[in-house]
Amino acid sequence: MGAMNDDIRLLQFTDPHLVAQADGALRGIVTRASLQNVLRHARAHHWNADALLLTGDLVNDDPGGYAVVRELFGDLGKPVWCLPGNHDDAELMRRELAGAPFQVGGFHDLGAWRIVMVDSCVAGQAHGRVSAAELARLDANLAGAGERHVLLGLHHHPVRMGSRWIDSVGLQNADEFFAVTDRHPQLRAIVWGHVHQSFDTHRKGVRLLAAPSTCAQFLPHADQFAIDPSLPGYRRLCLHPNGSLDTEVLRVPHQSGANSVRHAVGG
Repeated sequence: MGAMNDDIRLLQFTDPHLVAQADGALRGIVTRASLQNVLRHARAHHWNADALLLTGDLVNDDPGGYAVVRELFGDLGKPVWCLPGNHDDAELMRRELAGAPFQVGGFHDLGAWRIVMVDSCVAGQAHGRVSAAELARLDANLAGAGERHVLLGLHHHPVRMGSRWIDSVGLQNADEFFAVTDRHPQLRAIVWGHVHQSFDTHRKGVRLLAAPSTCAQFLPHADQFAIDPSLPGYRRLCLHPNGSLDTEVLRVPHQSGANSVRHAVGG
């Protein structure tokens, strides 16, 4: 899939916070209905993607939510590459999403690119940390990319977002993480979830990107927790054979029922 001279197209969906109940809501938005609405938009406008990236918090502390993930993503005809977030149970997630079209973690070679998925979760904690074993896997996966350009995905943000409360639950060993990634000049971009907002900057020539949640959004640059009225969304990425990339965030208007509070869940 993907010749070396082809563009690689990815769609990133993050932080859907699904639960077993169809009417379960987070911060005033029914999470399943909101994700379905986002997926309808993606299928109508950007369905030439080669693969889908799910960058964590697939469920909201509810093991029953993984059946919903299988229901909504299992028959879309696209590879679905996943990694856990702090509201996921990483081991359960790997069992529940075992088998095609899902893959949790690992790496994927498409054309001139390698996509590497990194587990940044600490069981029972909102903040993130890449373990020594995961750092070693990351180093090996980057080294093994050869001449391929690399896009890396994880859940927690490795740089400060300018929001005191959000930055308190970011990647706690970002220095160790960057000590590994800085050794590999093939790295072109890092994408993450967790922060429920769009973000786009550079570090040492590497593009750093966060995507909005498919449900509720967090207010940027807030010292304390605050909800942003911005719409749900997802990120489109087009990776070019020369190592450059184009990307945009798509915001999706609510449909009736997607933003009504019924069975409220924590988060």
